[in-house]
Amino acid sequence: MKKNRERFCNRGREFVYEFKVGSQCLKLTVPLKFPVQENASHLHGRLMLLHNLPCFIEKDLKEALSQFIEEESLKDYDRDAEAALEAVKSGEVDLHQLASTWAKAYAETTLEHARPEEPSWDEDFADVYHDLIHSPASETLLNLEHNYFVSISELIGERDVELKKLRERQGIEMEKVMQELGKSLTDQDVNSLAAQHFESQQDLENKWSNELKQSTAIQKQEYQEWVMKLHQDLKNPQNSSLSEEIKVQPSQLRESAEANGRIYEEQRKLEESFTIHLGAQLKTMHNLRLLRADMLDFCKHKRSHRSGVKLHRLQTALSLYSTSLCGLVLLVDNRINSYSGIKRDFATVCQECTDFHFPRIEEQLEVVQQVVLYARTQRRSKLKESHDSGNRNGGSDDKTKNADRNYLNILPEIHVAFHLCVDDNVKSGNITARDPAIMGLRNILKVCCTHDITTISIPLLLVHDMSEEMTIPWCLRRAELVFKCVKGFMMEMASWDGGISRTVQFLVPQSISEEMFYQLSNMLPQIFRVSSTLTLTSKH
Repeated sequence: MKKNRERFCNRGREFVYEFKVGSQCLKLTVPLKFPVQENASHLHGRLMLLHNLPCFIEKDLKEALSQFIEEESLKDYDRDAEAALEAVKSGEVDLHQLASTWAKAYAETTLEHARPEEPSWDEDFADVYHDLIHSPASETLLNLEHNYFVSISELIGERDVELKKLRERQGIEMEKVMQELGKSLTDQDVNSLAAQHFESQQDLENKWSNELKQSTAIQKQEYQEWVMKLHQDLKNPQNSSLSEEIKVQPSQLRESAEANGRIYEEQRKLEESFTIHLGAQLKTMHNLRLLRADMLDFCKHKRSHRSGVKLHRLQTALSLYSTSLCGLVLLVDNRINSYSGIKRDFATVCQECTDFHFPRIEEQLEVVQQVVLYARTQRRSKLKESHDSGNRNGGSDDKTKNADRNYLNILPEIHVAFHLCVDDNVKSGNITARDPAIMGLRNILKVCCTHDITTISIPLLLVHDMSEEMTIPWCLRRAELVFKCVKGFMMEMASWDGGISRTVQFLVPQSISEEMFYQLSNMLPQIFRVSSTLTLTSKH
């Protein structure tokens, strides 16, 4: 049957089209190989361009070409079907095997006959956790998470102490060797000792890394199994004693809330809040906040009060599997790792407690690396096609090298951490609304619309730390640029998501002065349309 299909389908045919230009009768002959892989409209456009055909035959030629391809294809299908029937009649094809193959294909491609997909473990756990965190068992879950956090913190403390002792001991050894340098020891001896010290540090760090990885994996498995078991036990009406045990005690809750209040009073941040309305026809209300705070404070698991109940984590847990997620923007370089800067600090925060819901940060970075490598391959192939087609100039090789280099690398109060790649150019005062960092913010806000992220924290000055060149005029210009661009992006968001109320938090570094903070606070309502209160009085 396959031989018949090849004989009938893989053959060339000629498409003949006759037309008149004035008194001349012209004929267009085009050889076609069936089955025709190219779209008929694309083929028609190529014929018009290649043969410089007059425009008045364009529509008729397209209809004739499409009709010819359709008719000849149907003839091939008919021949193929006749050959298949002949093969069945002659016994060349087993009838029962053919029927089984058809039934299997129909069942696999038709929804009503397809087997329902079994929910994965992650989906089951997400549903169960969502149910439990919205029940009286929420305090029990948070207490267990806190206990696991304390356990990992103690392990990290032991690691840091051991590493510190090793470095101190190695420092003493190196100091002694340096004193003997040029006397009884040479540079080679110093280099050899430095290599030994480095190897010892690597061995110790790898040992602790493996131990932490194993501990977090065990914690995650224990936690998820315990959550599933608790959910099953609570479904059993006979476990009334268990229900009583997990009920939140009001007195404990009040005590925890008061402790939380004292903590936030001690660590008071500068903060201003605004309510705005954006939109041309249908206006949408949004909440804006200006804060002087460290971006990573939103990620850290704080050891704050005696009962272990983390009330500031409760809201995050309640909205974890919901359509009201929280995100923040971290400014990083274009290397996909966690070895330096705020990436290292963020990775350290992530490693301080076990993530019971998502893969470890190292695993997520590996996935990002694979995606970037694939994107780089696609871009390089497109650049090569562009280069081969003749679209090149004197600097094309340098641009290709730069493109390859650039494409190679690129928690408690939040659910999503966006990594926005920036360079030292953001420290200059001449960036515009078309700068990659600004356009990256636009892309982030677009992702927020498509993935139910209703709260986003943005570094207002596009830096996490202040430096000498960041003067008051520099800060005012940068803040004005970001305010205006974000306002424009938020107005675009109405067309992306239909106008959903969101909260945007603008964060400035903790080292900024109060005077500068309040200058920025005064600027915000001048750029955004801030809602004003209306007082109604009755006339007597």
